Amino acid sequence: MTADFWFDPACPWAWVTSRWMKQVEAVRPVRVRWNVMSLAVLNEDRLDELPERYRQGMREARGPVRVCVAVAAEHGQEALDRLYTELGNRRHGEGRALDRDTLREALKAADLPVELADEAESTDRDEEVRASHGRGIGLVGRDVGTPVIAVPGPDGEPVAFFGPVVTPMPRGEAAGRLWDGVLLVAGTPGFYELKRSRTERPRID
Repeated sequence: MTADFWFDPACPWAWVTSRWMKQVEAVRPVRVRWNVMSLAVLNEDRLDELPERYRQGMREARGPVRVCVAVAAEHGQEALDRLYTELGNRRHGEGRALDRDTLREALKAADLPVELADEAESTDRDEEVRASHGRGIGLVGRDVGTPVIAVPGPDGEPVAFFGPVVTPMPRGEAAGRLWDGVLLVAGTPGFYELKRSRTERPRID
């Protein structure tokens, strides 16, 4: 099974879920295909409603997304996977900003041209960002964030969902059991939501 996974590299919850998916790949017959979405695009129509700190975060989030789209277009899926891992380790593991220095360092560690960091300040990839973002959001609707996951449903049509939002992430067979449950509920016609209040910050133990 191929699971399409849409992420914004700035989102800590998407990062935890992505590492869970790495665990799932090891214990279930599933492979992840990485796709980019943009929290900045998702929230652009309601920026005036958001606190200034969050608005600033949305502005800063555009650059890393552009770089990820450029890497996917020019170097393919495996390269995007490597870059997302390097960006996530630095942003969510070490608490660093996704600024130009971090982008260049992550690109180098992913064995990619560091010049791709220049894409962060360019609008040339913005239509590609919107197209990738639109494919994911088009499957689940705008009332969600990142991550979005889509898999083939029982009838072959995509079944997509936001999340799962989980911390700390399950590992090994526990990760597989969560995947089994997510697929079960997501594939149930008419099923829309399970939710409870979050009491922890995203973390990987």
